[in-house]
Amino acid sequence: MDPRGRGALAGVAAAAVWAAAEPLARRAFRTPYSDVDLLGGGPVGLALHTANGAGFGYVFVKLGGRGVVDGIVAAVVENTLLWPGMFVVDRVHPRRRDGTLPPLARNPRVFAQETFVHVLFGTVLGALGPRR
Repeated sequence: MDPRGRGALAGVAAAAVWAAAEPLARRAFRTPYSDVDLLGGGPVGLALHTANGAGFGYVFVKLGGRGVVDGIVAAVVENTLLWPGMFVVDRVHPRRRDGTLPPLARNPRVFAQETFVHVLFGTVLGALGPRR
């Protein structure tokens, strides 16, 4: 299999592990936040989440990423760089606007939860993706 294809499949698996771990992470960090729910919840949210994982895995390998350490670094850097986008989510997402979700961008527990699941994602991505 082409390494980029393997990266995409590893990204799908990593996103699925993330989604499966979200309920535990939500309890551990005492937040109601879920990436899968933010993307629509249910099968639609899960499909979008795993598609994002596939894209991330593909690009990760295309840019030379290999192994668990690279996977963790790439996932945590992506989380940190895109975090300011949560200010947009706070303003426009229907569940934020109706009060179902608390403010997210300035919530340190949500940031910690997202960092944790990104480390998990990067670990699985790196473990299942192509080797050096």
